[in-house]
Amino acid sequence: MGVRGARAGAELSIEAGARGRAVYRRRACRSAGAGARAEADRRLGAAGDRREQAGANEIIAAQDIAKSPADGYNWLLASDAVYSLNPYLYSKLPYDPAKDFAPVARVVTANLMLVVRPDFPASSVREFIDYAKKNPGKLNYGTVGAGGVNHLAMAWFNTLNGLEMQPVHYKGLVNGLQDIMTSRLDVMFAVIGGAAPHLKAGKMKGLAVSGAQRHPLIPEVPTFAEAGLRDFDASFYFALAAPAGTPRDIVSKFAAESTKIVHTADFRERLTQLGFEPVGETPEQFAAFLKRDREFAQKKVQASGAKLD
Repeated sequence: MGVRGARAGAELSIEAGARGRAVYRRRACRSAGAGARAEADRRLGAAGDRREQAGANEIIAAQDIAKSPADGYNWLLASDAVYSLNPYLYSKLPYDPAKDFAPVARVVTANLMLVVRPDFPASSVREFIDYAKKNPGKLNYGTVGAGGVNHLAMAWFNTLNGLEMQPVHYKGLVNGLQDIMTSRLDVMFAVIGGAAPHLKAGKMKGLAVSGAQRHPLIPEVPTFAEAGLRDFDASFYFALAAPAGTPRDIVSKFAAESTKIVHTADFRERLTQLGFEPVGETPEQFAAFLKRDREFAQKKVQASGAKLD
């Protein structure tokens, strides 16, 4: 029927989140894991293949799928960088996210947590904002590279609250968290799965987490809404897309299968340990979300001043 591997696509969302890679599927690519492939065969009557592409802010993978046949055999699993952020981070792209893809569905959302060094003289978001306002330009915050999700989140946080802090760009989250724990860095937005163990060990403070509800890994940390910042969001997501023109019935079935999978008990548990939350939606819902997200992406990138070319 032309659809390959809904189960494999959902499984790959875990890998993409853990490794920061875009994943794309084509007729003649490396095979997905045996279990994922078998489930894909059972559900959709076709064998599944995959290719992972790291680097270049997922541009290489996006360009490849954008130029692939719209035959139901080609799928892209990528982050919000591909769908919303890259057009504002780069002056020129080899693909057009609004014209070259058929939206399928968001698969997972990753909410970020605001963490500070263990001896920071604030234990809530409001206390942190008050302290930062009294010490303009004296605090530093960590990012995993200019234009990264935590850089954009902190830049937007500073813009909304009228704060001035200095960025420190790291090669990876581990380096930034290490400096938080040793009090060489003041504050950082971090993925929940990466920061939760250190929080529980008392090596840093968690002030608030993005999302509608508290996360089960860190139930003691309030949401930003509970902390009084109802309109603030610090999250990113992974979503599925196909080349523009892919038959609508195939796209809809792929979206429906991916939604079923991410909401199974086993998959939800795996997502929870990573600090992710399952989404799952129709192509129409994802398309509507993208319109809002792209407007928000423009604001965040402009607030950060980041340009990657």
